[in-house]
Amino acid sequence: MSGRDMATEGGETPDDTLTVDARQQVRTHRADALRPSREPAAAARDEPEPRWPAIVATVAAGGLYFALPAGLTIGPRWAFPLLVGVLLASTVGLHRVGHHRLDRALGFALIAILTSQMILSLVLLVGALPSHVESPNALLVSAASLWTTNVLVFALWYWRLDAGGPHGRDQRENHAAGAFLFPPMMLSPKARRAARVDRWSPNFVDYLFLAFNTSTAFSPTDTAVLSRWAKILTMLQALISLAVLALLAARAVNIL
Repeated sequence: MSGRDMATEGGETPDDTLTVDARQQVRTHRADALRPSREPAAAARDEPEPRWPAIVATVAAGGLYFALPAGLTIGPRWAFPLLVGVLLASTVGLHRVGHHRLDRALGFALIAILTSQMILSLVLLVGALPSHVESPNALLVSAASLWTTNVLVFALWYWRLDAGGPHGRDQRENHAAGAFLFPPMMLSPKARRAARVDRWSPNFVDYLFLAFNTSTAFSPTDTAVLSRWAKILTMLQALISLAVLALLAARAVNIL
């Protein structure tokens, strides 16, 4: 068959027709890209997650620094709480004006500073045990302060990291996936609706409960840990708690 016989009535060959169709698809794709999307956006929570429990925990973690004896601190006693207060006020202000990325970055910096100070004080406390520089009462108070700080600091880590942090969780209608498998997440959709937790999402109190269980039972108890970073953090928290409870507090009451 000749090329003239293959031509269509409009004078176009099949190759020309394919080229026209391809160009038409490109123009249609571009028009669809420029047209505003009519798909419904992901539903957000009815009420944003309350931030004040985390603020109270941060203030408490910074205030417990005053309970440590002078031998377990570095620099002026007022410097560390002042730094914590400035960073905390900055994160609260950034959250209120909608700068969530900067709020998240400063939040991580604040928790990292609290964690570093806690570990440094723990190292200094372990070094003070053989020298008997601090009295048993001072060591006991220091151990209790560090143990409480350990719970608060890791609760803040879990709260900030899980499922994109508080701002990320606020963008979802419910909490279906994350680094931790909380008990409401294990229920079937029907059971969640019956228990009125179908739109449940964790807040700081849930992470505080998780951190408290990890420090007391050395495991997250009723909550499964799924992500590797979460497993590393829970192991580190349990290790610090074990050191404080089994070694430092025991030495403070003259058991060791």
